[in-house]
Amino acid sequence: MADPVGVTFREKMAGGFLLGETDPQSGADRGHAEGDALAMHAVISIDDLDRFIRVPEHPGGLAGTLDYPPLGAAGMASTSGVFNLFSPSGDPTMTYMVYEMGFRLDAKDYYLAGKKEVRQAAITDMWKATTTLYTQLHLGADSSGPVIGAGILTLGLLDLIKMVSTMHATNAQSLEQGAAAVARFGRFFLGELWDTYVKHTKARAQSAG
Repeated sequence: MADPVGVTFREKMAGGFLLGETDPQSGADRGHAEGDALAMHAVISIDDLDRFIRVPEHPGGLAGTLDYPPLGAAGMASTSGVFNLFSPSGDPTMTYMVYEMGFRLDAKDYYLAGKKEVRQAAITDMWKATTTLYTQLHLGADSSGPVIGAGILTLGLLDLIKMVSTMHATNAQSLEQGAAAVARFGRFFLGELWDTYVKHTKARAQSAG
């Protein structure tokens, strides 16, 4: 029996972030003002696309690195990670996109926990929701530890284009099956934004040709 078809992709988000803050908006504002920024370089893996779409929490794996000079290091490798797409929030009009990454530095454990708040809205509001990650940095190996920093990470248009370009299927038995899996995931992940991206890419390719 063939292994289930999955999808993997890379996503980079960055933004104002400040140690000592607990509120993401305040941390983002003060971080920008003081020149402090955090960047997350995430690799997201979904081993079984059918199961991923079927299960309400839509769970996937997340690994990668963090760049945050105020902690004294760049390229801090993750020791654990969580990704959930459109996870229930308790509010029927809103779901969460969850990005969490644990790492260890100077014999201490840290845990970055972020959520994108996606409400039922027009495509312009969906763009902001799916590209805005409200984050808190916890001391310890999970999100139960005290919050020692906060901020907002965002995904710019060029970063979105790069992210989509990294999407590829795993365990696909043919190019057609792989392309169908990526398109299925893309529409599930980005909704109307996926079709907008595809149209933009096709138009750019035609103008270049």
